Amino acid sequence: MAGVAITGLGVISPHGQDLDTLMAAVLRGESAIRPVFPELAKPAAAATIAFDPSPWLSKLQLVGLDRVSQMAVAAASLAVQDAGGLGDVAPERIGVYGGCGMGGAVALENAYRGGMGGNGRVPPLTIPAFMPSAPASHVAMRHGAKGPVLTYSMACASGAAALAEAAKAVALGEVDVAIAGGAEALIVPGVVLAWQAMMTLAAFDAGEAARCVRPFAQARSGFALGEGAAFVVLESAERAAARGARSHARLAGWGHSCDATHLTKPDAEGQARALRAALRQAGLQPADIGYCNAHGTATRAGDVVEWQALQQVWGDALPGLKVSSTKALHGHLLGAAGALEAVITIGALVRGQLPPNVNGPVAGDNAGASAQPGTDRATAAAGEPAGGEDLSRLSPNDPDCPLNLVQLGDQAAPDVRAAVSSSFAFGGSNVALVFERA
Repeated sequence: MAGVAITGLGVISPHGQDLDTLMAAVLRGESAIRPVFPELAKPAAAATIAFDPSPWLSKLQLVGLDRVSQMAVAAASLAVQDAGGLGDVAPERIGVYGGCGMGGAVALENAYRGGMGGNGRVPPLTIPAFMPSAPASHVAMRHGAKGPVLTYSMACASGAAALAEAAKAVALGEVDVAIAGGAEALIVPGVVLAWQAMMTLAAFDAGEAARCVRPFAQARSGFALGEGAAFVVLESAERAAARGARSHARLAGWGHSCDATHLTKPDAEGQARALRAALRQAGLQPADIGYCNAHGTATRAGDVVEWQALQQVWGDALPGLKVSSTKALHGHLLGAAGALEAVITIGALVRGQLPPNVNGPVAGDNAGASAQPGTDRATAAAGEPAGGEDLSRLSPNDPDCPLNLVQLGDQAAPDVRAAVSSSFAFGGSNVALVFERA
């Protein structure tokens, strides 16, 4: 199967609502993670969005439309606009492929609070507002898509799975155009409390929320939640060329696998199978891939297992693979994570610049030398401890997961022609996407 062209990109992200703004912030190593819900007993941090749906939805349209669907409609509309529209494609040949892990958390939280502790009234549209398939359905209605409209709910791999399945549908000729991506908007007190109970969220001291997520660092303690949506438009290279559309990149390969071992504990063998499948379909060898946007949740177990999977697949070529996890900057968007990280990976390929892996000092550095924004070195140079920890004992990454991490100031990658974006989820679902420059 040949790869497919990505002709449209749309984002509603913690860093902005267009690709240039998003990429500028990410390449600067700028964190969007901030403290949230000070009323909670335990400090919480997340990357939120000051989102105004009015450019895309009227007041009447907003009735019964959860925040997650609002963001999906906006991001998908931006992607279609970026693609120059959908052309003269028949509605029956347009498909929508959406990823959403938890659905309308705002609607569910409001229903619970209103029904149990408020006025005793549950909004009558709560069910259609919080169902995980709602974002894709609203995108379809907005763009008149009458082909397949499918939702993938595979926890953190949902958005990546949606892109993979959309690309497959285009490549097989099942649709002419696919609108694919993911959306998630679950930063409400009840959801945050549930994640805190799992002890997977990053710990931080006062004033350190922006630097609390440390992928692959010895001092890592977990992730911070994020919200937003990212969608792309996919079509065959032939169709894109015929209508004179710009192609940002090519989705050349995709791979799925399941660990089938544990609901929450990751497995290197399962992840490696997805990576190998994506490379095989793209017709590429590991050494052909110059960059990996890692799943990198900064959990104690997850980062080591991901390194093990990369080591299994790349072997002796692993030192040549540049790696970073952008979750330290935009948070973990769960069902939308794979879609947003795919868009960032495409942006990196187009620009020839790689996102940095922040919040771990450079090897051999000391607490006061050569501070760079977005890293613990900048904090130390300012005389402020990073999370109350001794920076002198930190290394750029855990010795149990020695990766070639992208550092701020060393991000130029004009020769990188192909990149992989990984999404590894609860439930053991793994998805790898391989992108090539157009």
